[in-house]
Amino acid sequence: MFFLEELKQNLNRENWVDANQRLLAKMIAEYMYEDMIYPEQVEGNTYLLKIGEWIQYRFQAEARLFNSYSVDWETIEKYSNDTWERADSAVQFILDIQQSIGMSAETAGHLIKELNATLLADVNLMVNHTKSADELAELGYEELEGEMKGHPWITYNKGRIGFGYDDYLKYAPENQEDVQLSWIAVKKERASFQSVSDTVYESLLKSELDQETLHSFHGRMEEEGCDHRQYFYMPVHEWQWKNVIIQNFAQELAAKIIVPLGNGPDRYLPQQSIRTFVNTSQKTKHHVKLPMSILNTLVYRGLPAERTVIAPRITEFIKGIADKDRFLKEECRVILPGENASINVDQIHFSELKGAPYQYLEMLGVIWRESIHKYTEEGERPITLAALAHADASGKPYVQSLMEKSGLSPEEWIRQMFHVVMPPLLHYLYQYGTVFSPHGQNTILVLKNYKPHRLAIKDFVDDVNISDQPFAELESLGPELKAVLRSEPPEGLTQFIFTGLFICHLRYLADLLVKNDLLKETSFWRLLAEEIYVYQNRFPHLQERFALFDFFQPKLTKLCLNRNRMVEYGYGDGEDRPHASEFGKVSNALHLFAREKIPS
Repeated sequence: MFFLEELKQNLNRENWVDANQRLLAKMIAEYMYEDMIYPEQVEGNTYLLKIGEWIQYRFQAEARLFNSYSVDWETIEKYSNDTWERADSAVQFILDIQQSIGMSAETAGHLIKELNATLLADVNLMVNHTKSADELAELGYEELEGEMKGHPWITYNKGRIGFGYDDYLKYAPENQEDVQLSWIAVKKERASFQSVSDTVYESLLKSELDQETLHSFHGRMEEEGCDHRQYFYMPVHEWQWKNVIIQNFAQELAAKIIVPLGNGPDRYLPQQSIRTFVNTSQKTKHHVKLPMSILNTLVYRGLPAERTVIAPRITEFIKGIADKDRFLKEECRVILPGENASINVDQIHFSELKGAPYQYLEMLGVIWRESIHKYTEEGERPITLAALAHADASGKPYVQSLMEKSGLSPEEWIRQMFHVVMPPLLHYLYQYGTVFSPHGQNTILVLKNYKPHRLAIKDFVDDVNISDQPFAELESLGPELKAVLRSEPPEGLTQFIFTGLFICHLRYLADLLVKNDLLKETSFWRLLAEEIYVYQNRFPHLQERFALFDFFQPKLTKLCLNRNRMVEYGYGDGEDRPHASEFGKVSNALHLFAREKIPS
């Protein structure tokens, strides 16, 4: 009940201080990037942050491209009691800067809660995840996900408001506890089932549940006096069932519009998004995406109804492009795990409430996504791109082990990575006016012999966006799809790759390579620029669009994630999901190479 053994194992003073200092370094670096704090460079690499008349922090940091900083966590000190002392509290730092950045007390209070939960998880990771980078290089896709430390940019990245400590131990991806998914029946008149054209409900159900389980579920329905043919069967997460569905769908349970059935036979591991589950019993079976009404990294992790309903249609749109494009299909051989089927169930009262908080419109649904393992070939091994920015307990980068095992130099390995990752993303953007948000979790790098080999992209329904320009390639999109997919002006569309990939992932990978003397920062971004030019030389007929979606302009709008929560949106419960805040401009490192012409 009191989790005495777990707390004794995970919490001690030394680990708590280390976790705080590491998080504090991240906070300082990201708040500098987002222009919330302005430390002064006083001598060499020493920076001094003055807050009001009495509070001061000093630390060592190195300036990076894209107006970023790499802060040395072991050097952070705070001036207190007429002396400099080791700064050992990330939460105290929030209290110190609260008024100067214009953060309300309400927001600060909720943020402290998220930071404490994040720190608790960081200590757990520190204590229990001791595999070396060489060992991690041998892990499979599912297991490697459980080793990751969360969003690299958002400082409160494991807040998970809604979880108790028991829930954290049982359901957080880093604890790698496999789960069975519970199943319910929902009357067809209250649920909507959607699928791609070659999938029907009955075949999907038979692919997900064995005959014994189906027979058991049918028997359960018969006991309740219900005709199973009038219902859809769907999985739910145990936490969501206990904390959200029973309470908010009690009327439906009483009327047997919803009937609980029991557990499915397969076991699943949660991925970094928490709400996506990989089948470990049969790896080629669907990944299952379920709503979990916890607040984590800016949003409640539900399934928006309108996107859940349209998911299979978006899959057909995205895959249809690749199927008809020789470059994508035959040369890139890009993998696109489809969101093949979905079920959505609205809560009738919230759906009638105009302006209802969005969290109450995302409570019950499911999306079945194809497994990445369905597409990998002999010798191929998928990893999320996020893993490349990971370092083991001794500080050795995971990517360094891949480089060593591959036999490639760091420069050769990174060049090959860019050659795998960039062309499919650029082709969808330039040729089709369609962009993914290719952050570290959506982008899957398929390795072969530890080398970058192919690209897979997932999560279409949440993160595919289209151009607002009158492109012929988008004329066939119907109004239903256009109503759900976000149409963006040219810079807005460019931002999904610029911020989603370059800022949100590659700048951390570049910093890791620099700190470990693997590759110079300018060399890293030069390789990226070269790959973009190679693509542009290959498709000169798209010249107008290269100018429209310009990755080499001197500055782009700076999108901010921490600022959104801390200063602008706060913890409001509005009808729309919060989006990244725009604040100022960021200097574009690729502009350094804008005039270089790479031979075709």
